[in-house]
Amino acid sequence: MDLTFPAAVQNYEALSSLMGLMREAAASGQWDQLVALEKKCQERVQIMRQADARSSLEESERARKKALILKILADDASIRQNTQPWMEKLQWALRNTRQERKVRQAYTPSR
Repeated sequence: MDLTFPAAVQNYEALSSLMGLMREAAASGQWDQLVALEKKCQERVQIMRQADARSSLEESERARKKALILKILADDASIRQNTQPWMEKLQWALRNTRQERKVRQAYTPSR
């Protein structure tokens, strides 16, 4: 039995690896690394769209692809769980900055 998967499945393997790295970066608060990895994921997804349209898979290949998709979704959920508090803090800081600017503009005399 040949355990070498076609390019379509290998693309999912690569995306799964990238998502794992993104999950680790999010868990450790490495936001710049997370953004860089997200760009690589987007590039990989573009490649995958083209490859998926041209490929037909055997049953074992479809099963592997399904397992990879489930892992990718689990990693995505973990990434969101780790980034949500950071995003809320960022949104709070931006709102406060806007409000502070509006108050300053309202109470600063015109020259």
